[in-house]
Amino acid sequence: MIDTWDPAQYEKFQREREQPFFDLLGMVRPEPLMRVVDLGCGTGKQTRALHERLQARETMGLDQSPKMLESQATAALPAGLHFEVGTIEDFPGSYGTFDLVFSNAALHWVDDHDILLPRLASAVGPRGQMAFQVPAMHDEPCHELAARLATAEPFHSALRGWQLFHAVQTPRRYAQILHRLGFDALDVRLMIYPHVLPGPEAVVEWMKGTLLTEYARHLPADLFASFVDRYRALLLEELEPARPFFFPFKRILCWGRKSA
Repeated sequence: MIDTWDPAQYEKFQREREQPFFDLLGMVRPEPLMRVVDLGCGTGKQTRALHERLQARETMGLDQSPKMLESQATAALPAGLHFEVGTIEDFPGSYGTFDLVFSNAALHWVDDHDILLPRLASAVGPRGQMAFQVPAMHDEPCHELAARLATAEPFHSALRGWQLFHAVQTPRRYAQILHRLGFDALDVRLMIYPHVLPGPEAVVEWMKGTLLTEYARHLPADLFASFVDRYRALLLEELEPARPFFFPFKRILCWGRKSA
């Protein structure tokens, strides 16, 4: 698979991206000597904060992008913290069980959460916890316009029928799934984070670090550049031309602890 993730582009909005992580981390109940996995850990910077805040015995950061993990390859890591290249689709594999399965802004890239969550829950040990956060933006113009543009030529032919799926469920549905999986303590929240950006064009830069990476993976480079140009033009027509620009970002935060 082509690695289209760009750490520098992703971290242009580091401050805005960090708050949901710390809110999710605040939902976790620390236990002594925890074994933790961070699925889709990105650059690993927040994984270090997770490891240190929980004073975990072992924390493994897992991400499919070698580019995103490059900075950790030469970093001096605290005892017990390590990183591996791997996919959420292949987890848990032979990794065994964990006291905490954690994922911040990554599970929405994996389809069919009715199948995914039971698989992740199988890696949660007795009295263990699962905590994840996903964006809920698929009904916003920044996502709808990309999907609509992908049906227009020449992009439709180049994509050969590929469409970006929307795997994110409702908060109510996540609560139901976690309860069915044996998580007796639950905390599921819909949060709206009020990001204030310099102007509406900054929304395009935001999406270039996340949503548009999937289109980059499926389009030739020159055609992807044209896709971004047309996406920018359409989105700026849709958004209010305000400076600064208020960008409400919806996230779903879920935490559960197994009864046994």
